[in-house]
Amino acid sequence: MTNLVEIRNLHVEATTDSGRRIEIINGIDLDIAKGEIVALIGESGSGKTTIALTLMGYARPGCKITEGSVMVDGKDMTALSEGQRQRIRGTEIAYVPQSAAAAFNPSAKIMDQVIEVTRIHGLMPPAKARLRAIELFRALSLPDPEHIGDRYPHQVSGGQLQRLAAAMALIGDPKVMIFDEPTTALDVTTQIEVLKAFKSVMKAGGIAGVYVSHDLAVVAQIADRIVVLKGGEVQETGTTEDILSTPKHAYTQELLAAFEPRHFEFSGRTEASATPLLHINDVSSGYGQIQADGLPLVCAVRSVGFDLQKGRNLGIIGESGCGKSTLARTIAGMLPASAGQVLFAGEKMPPAAKSRSREQLRQMQIVFQSADTALNPAKPIEDIIGRPLTFYHGMKGEARSKRVDEILDMVRLPKSLRYRHPAELSGGQKQRVNFAHALAAEPKLIICDEITSALDTIVAAAIIELLKELQRELDLSYIFISHDLSVVKAICDEIVVMYRGEKVEQLTREGIKAPEHPYSKLLFSSVPKLDPAWLDNLVLEPDLIRQYGGL
Repeated sequence: MTNLVEIRNLHVEATTDSGRRIEIINGIDLDIAKGEIVALIGESGSGKTTIALTLMGYARPGCKITEGSVMVDGKDMTALSEGQRQRIRGTEIAYVPQSAAAAFNPSAKIMDQVIEVTRIHGLMPPAKARLRAIELFRALSLPDPEHIGDRYPHQVSGGQLQRLAAAMALIGDPKVMIFDEPTTALDVTTQIEVLKAFKSVMKAGGIAGVYVSHDLAVVAQIADRIVVLKGGEVQETGTTEDILSTPKHAYTQELLAAFEPRHFEFSGRTEASATPLLHINDVSSGYGQIQADGLPLVCAVRSVGFDLQKGRNLGIIGESGCGKSTLARTIAGMLPASAGQVLFAGEKMPPAAKSRSREQLRQMQIVFQSADTALNPAKPIEDIIGRPLTFYHGMKGEARSKRVDEILDMVRLPKSLRYRHPAELSGGQKQRVNFAHALAAEPKLIICDEITSALDTIVAAAIIELLKELQRELDLSYIFISHDLSVVKAICDEIVVMYRGEKVEQLTREGIKAPEHPYSKLLFSSVPKLDPAWLDNLVLEPDLIRQYGGL
């Protein structure tokens, strides 16, 4: 089989702020045949995206291709002039980013943006380009293909926008497509339809592809071969089936082991109690002016109720926009409930956090999805952890400093990190500092809002293990909000399923195997498996997709 892409001895260097040069890609070789999809997997910083971008002859700011060749259809992208590369980008090679929202201009209509590459490169007349775009919209299973191009980006869903980004890339009839984590931000039900659309269009057009991802289950559905990367070097390469069934390298085995976190049974000091630790009674909340019925203009959570016993964990799952995070903020008092009650250890909590006592605030902490925005970039780690020690416990000086060291040890971080700032830490380290900040209050309940969604598989698995250890040691309870069912199953005793602001079902961990509500059935059946044939064999009930797919 003739190779469309041949990378040989590729080296890429990065220059640090201090002027020091670091080799981030070290002698990579890679072949891709016509019509073949090759996945690049590995942790953050392994070089996945850097390698993919070299196919366009591009290196990100601060980076430089220093050695090697990148042959695409007989042309060495490293040897061409920038003008020559620009003529190839969008025609022979195209790119689909992780965030389609960032790729679209919010003030221009979708159709004008999708066909723009045909105007820039003079590929075809505008009328023909529009007809070609409509063909792609239809091939990518987009609704109302004749008119969706007349909308603006904010008028379509995330899954639709991701497929429209693919249409934008495909309209120039490229020979090679680069997919850079294109389904990471999507719900599982949306992700399935997007993957199916990508796969069918690529195979029909005989287009070669590079698929960058850290999600092995997604990769299993779309890739013919897998290249495992770590530290800018290839650890292992093979067919998708071989890599998933008989991985040879220890790092590949670690990636596979981390895909499905081990189930956890709590064995702490907790005793059953008639009074739950947390009682949510008929809570509604949302945004905008309160209406005549006492509810906000946009009611994101409607009449939700559940109990959480001390020492147990509750998962809340559902698609984006279902009200998961709004409910978390309502429980924490950041968004006051407009109706219903929040009781903690039998005590009624004021709806707004500003009205709660310092002791009430201390006992219930929340850890957010993005540690980058949760941590003050101007403060060293010792100040970030030390602030709640002073606020809740009045600690100062040597006592506070000693306790900071103890908490860093709790979250398995070296004491030397106390002098660093958040920007100097990895994603996993920052999330551990996030937990350390919450633990400093010595709470009874920690609300975890999508805390692993931005982390690599191995790092996310380590965070889950840390949560389990802390629960055993400190007798904690967790509310775990996520769209990753494997994570929720690993740590939660019960799971609340939400859809459009309402609780549609509450299940035990064992009950996941036989959900009763139609949306729960669709949600659980849409979670990809480590089986290359899973997507091709998947049959979802059309009525469920029409009613609950939200695409």
